[in-house]
Amino acid sequence: MKLFLIGMMGSGKSYWSNIIAHQLQLTAYDLDTVIEHKCSQTIGSMFEQFGEAYFREQERIALHAFEHQQNFVLATGGGTPCFNNNMQWMNEQGITIFIDEPIDVLVSRLKQEKTHRPLIKQLDDVELNNFLTQKLAERKAFYHEAKYCLNSDKLSSKPIVELLGEKLKS
Repeated sequence: MKLFLIGMMGSGKSYWSNIIAHQLQLTAYDLDTVIEHKCSQTIGSMFEQFGEAYFREQERIALHAFEHQQNFVLATGGGTPCFNNNMQWMNEQGITIFIDEPIDVLVSRLKQEKTHRPLIKQLDDVELNNFLTQKLAERKAFYHEAKYCLNSDKLSSKPIVELLGEKLKS
């Protein structure tokens, strides 16, 4: 079983990957952590030193390294589905789950994390809200290609196996 969690930064993909992996006895991975380990530098320094195009290529390579791996939950970056046909690739490889949280929830979560996120570190709260609203509008078409769309209310109210049905049990 291969589960790919997608959604905006701050939606809880990393958090939920650990919960879901525990429920289903799978291994949880965070794609950004995989990339940082492989490249021996932070995402922020990659953006600053080489730019977004370089990062997106490293992201694609790291994602595709999961092709022959089984039984995992992967928390992807917020932009992962939007580049290099990654969304199509993830849908072909396994089950994609869009974690859909409202903008105000994302802003509330991300206000404290700005220094660790290169795309938002210079934004005040109003700019952060506007940025997230714009990014979500740009990415929503990709996110809606996911096989499942859930939010934290649904994820916390029932075990993931019940939410996603019998397909996960086989």
